Amino acid sequence: MGPFFSRQRFGEPQFVAALLLVVFLAQCVWLVDRGLRRTGVNEAELFRVQQGLRQWHRAGIAGTPYCAPGDEAQRENSAASAWEFNNTGGYDAYHSPLWYLTASAPLLLWPRPLQGESMSDWGWLARAPDLVFGLLLGASLWYVSRRLYGNMGGYIALTLYCFSPAILRASALWFAQPEMGAAWGALGAIFTAIAVAHTLYAPREVVLWNWRRIALLGLSLALAIGSQFSLVIVAPVALAFMLYLAPTRRGAAVAIWAAGCGVGCLLLWASYSFHAGALLEGMRQARFFGISWRAFGMRVAYRQVLAQLVESSPALAVAAPAALLAYLAWPRARYFGNHAPLLVAALFLLLGVGTPHQPGLGFQFVALPFLFVFVAGVSADLLETRHRNLVMGCIWGVLMAQSIWNLWELAGIGRG
Repeated sequence: MGPFFSRQRFGEPQFVAALLLVVFLAQCVWLVDRGLRRTGVNEAELFRVQQGLRQWHRAGIAGTPYCAPGDEAQRENSAASAWEFNNTGGYDAYHSPLWYLTASAPLLLWPRPLQGESMSDWGWLARAPDLVFGLLLGASLWYVSRRLYGNMGGYIALTLYCFSPAILRASALWFAQPEMGAAWGALGAIFTAIAVAHTLYAPREVVLWNWRRIALLGLSLALAIGSQFSLVIVAPVALAFMLYLAPTRRGAAVAIWAAGCGVGCLLLWASYSFHAGALLEGMRQARFFGISWRAFGMRVAYRQVLAQLVESSPALAVAAPAALLAYLAWPRARYFGNHAPLLVAALFLLLGVGTPHQPGLGFQFVALPFLFVFVAGVSADLLETRHRNLVMGCIWGVLMAQSIWNLWELAGIGRG
């Protein structure tokens, strides 16, 4: 136990990150409590957990009209409810059963049938997965940013994350779609692929040696795509980064990527209870690329994405343009560690313009962690210049303003 809990592993940086995550969790718990006290029955949330519990009890497959043999009444009710939500013959066009299973897993501990009147009690269990995903995404964001840009980069990214209104709302399900699993999976898939590519020059049998990263890549892909079918775009983006970073080991990169995709497909198949017919029909009904090309020519679509982005994190309204300007004007800031998150964020925001009817915030929300990483990277670079004091003042001024404003708004919810 001694070597693991060493000062190198758990020093001041880890303590500060843990403290920020505790503050983040406290804000989420406050929102969950206010939400369960003030709002009525959320029919969509109730349907989601009921569908997941139905599958956990082997009575059917969530998000599909499939039911256990002999349960025709349940089949009709399920198909009718699902049709109301997605209008695709009873199949969820945007989410796999994994989306339902993760939400309902804690409710296996609930001893009574789910009822709207008791939602203030079982609602905590229903929100627990998104709270966990929120903490894991924050920890992953800090780890990635710290590895890329040092301690200051990690602090900046995590502070932006912990006081982002959109992140808090999604983690607490405060009038928000459950999208934390999709965001964590997307971030994990991209940066796991990058990490794998950097190990391909080691003088070992890379495919077998990377089995842990292959498993993590597969899990990330399954979570991202299973939580939001349109995030299938993450898979080719991850491969592109691997091929770019390992130009002389592209065969090994493709083999590892294919193995990770295989693990992801296996996990998705498992979420369909290993029912091949349901999986194939679910993929046929899925809307992987519901892009409206007409939206790219509409100014209102761009304004909507920008408005949602500013609402998601007001600090980005100042920090993101400043970081982008420094990135374009300063050659020192243009390297792969900054290229990667910026390119992924730009791709997601562009897809967000083309998918105005995506449930929830969709691609805009998934782009947020990558924007936090990019801003942290450029900020960490600027802190190494002779203008460090000025840059430090600007950075912490923006972060403190965002934090105080966010806490004030949370307090206002309590007063209201």
